[in-house]
Amino acid sequence: MSGSDDLQQVRQACRDFPARFQSLQLATVAPDGHPEASYAPFVADRGCYYVYLSDLARHGANLRATSRASVLFIEGEEQAKHPFARERLTLRCEATECPRGCERFESVLDLFEQRFGKFVQMVRPLGDFRLFELRPVAGSYVAGFARAYVLDGEDLANIRHRGPDNLGG
Repeated sequence: MSGSDDLQQVRQACRDFPARFQSLQLATVAPDGHPEASYAPFVADRGCYYVYLSDLARHGANLRATSRASVLFIEGEEQAKHPFARERLTLRCEATECPRGCERFESVLDLFEQRFGKFVQMVRPLGDFRLFELRPVAGSYVAGFARAYVLDGEDLANIRHRGPDNLGG
C-alpha cells in the first residue's frame, strides 16, 4: 500500500470518528482572555458541527464575543489501549450564530430532534437558546502512538504526518 493510500485511510478514519459521539468537548475563550472548557451535544451537517446553547452557558457568550472555538472528540479511557495514546480529533473552528427563524436554523433543529428526541422539542422554542455553527478550519488527528496528523485546507482535505516542523491544528 502506498503512502497516499495510507493517508486516504487515515483521512476517512478521521472523518468517521466524530460519528461515534453524541457530544463534543468545547473550548472557548472569554472576552477577558480566560479559557473555558465545556461540552455540548451536537449534530453534524455539511462538514460543520452545530451546538444549541442556552444564554446561561458561558461558552455561548464566548462564541458570540470571539467567534472562535476548539472542538475535541476523544476516545473513552475505558476503550483506550493506553491513556497516553487515546484516539482524538481536535478541530480549530470559526463559530457563527444561525439566527432563529431562518431556514438553516429550522433544518438543523430538525436534525437535533431526530437525534435527541422529545427533549429538543421542549427546548426548541426557548428564546434563551442559540444555535451555533462550528466550521472547522484546521485540526489534528491522533490515531495512537506515532500516528499523529495535521489537517488543513479546504474541507480539511489536506492531511500529513505531524512532526516537529509541522505541529498544526
